[in-house]
Amino acid sequence: MSIVEATGLTKTYKSKTGTVHALTGLDLSVPKGTVKALLGPNGAGKTTVVKILTTLIRPNAGSASIDGMDVAARPKEVRRIIGVSGQYAAVDENLTGFENLEMVGRLYHLGAAASRKRAQELIDMFELTAAGNRPVKGFSGGMRRRIDLAGALVINPKVLFLDEPTTGLDPRSRLALWDVITDLVNNGTTVLLTTQYLEEADRLADDIAVIDDGRIIAEGTSDELKAQIGGHRVVVALVDAADNAVAFDVLARHGDGQPTISSDGRGIEVAVTDGPRALQSVLADLGEAGISLHDAGMRRPTLDDVFLKLTGHKADKAAEQDEEKELEKTR
Repeated sequence: MSIVEATGLTKTYKSKTGTVHALTGLDLSVPKGTVKALLGPNGAGKTTVVKILTTLIRPNAGSASIDGMDVAARPKEVRRIIGVSGQYAAVDENLTGFENLEMVGRLYHLGAAASRKRAQELIDMFELTAAGNRPVKGFSGGMRRRIDLAGALVINPKVLFLDEPTTGLDPRSRLALWDVITDLVNNGTTVLLTTQYLEEADRLADDIAVIDDGRIIAEGTSDELKAQIGGHRVVVALVDAADNAVAFDVLARHGDGQPTISSDGRGIEVAVTDGPRALQSVLADLGEAGISLHDAGMRRPTLDDVFLKLTGHKADKAAEQDEEKELEKTR
């Protein structure tokens, strides 16, 4: 049973560069008690989807519902059952962590005693006891994100929207936040997550939707999406760029599709089906050809690999900037 449904969502607006099509007939479904990841680069429309589903902006066309309630027709009721954590921590730097959470509770009309009780529960849940009585302006980036996420959970939401929750965090803070999100889902929370990080979707999502130009172009599990572009990449770094023509032919012979060459001519990579076997064959052929290497190895597909394979291009930076400017008006 799906708790989040969207059909034909369309959003356009005017900018200095012309008409921007943020969403172009997007369909989305999120089953109850699961994590759905919207994967794509900046400017693809991920934040616009979240803004519509959380009642902050209206689509030009299409419909969306949360737990059976139309987000445009019943926004107040929808807001009572959702939590939202955006790309930037929405906290008051002059208040302590506890005071921030207590304030959110009061804004939800929980009452003074209930707000204080819930704030303390969340301080303990997010292991912020030692920092709970310190002003947020002295918090690290990871601690700010945890307080922001805690604020989104004050009302125990049925659905939690996380818009690029770990952008800018160091690896340790990112891992800690992933653990918190996993625990929430294990306790029944439904999560819609937007991210640029393949490893984040890999770790957290039950299902992934790849979004480009305001529409979903592919859906599936992480493994299913990776399988579409090959399980591994073989990568070599040449000592002499003059050898790249021969090396290109070698990698093309053992890879799936055309290899790519770096701008300096020394790096070459290609998608392969069987990574270990392909790497062995490539190294043997390059050695026989007398080509010297600085390095060689395998890597798993990245977001760019998935996105480029599915769309044939990278994100449009102009569209990214226009979308952010438009969405800024809603904040």
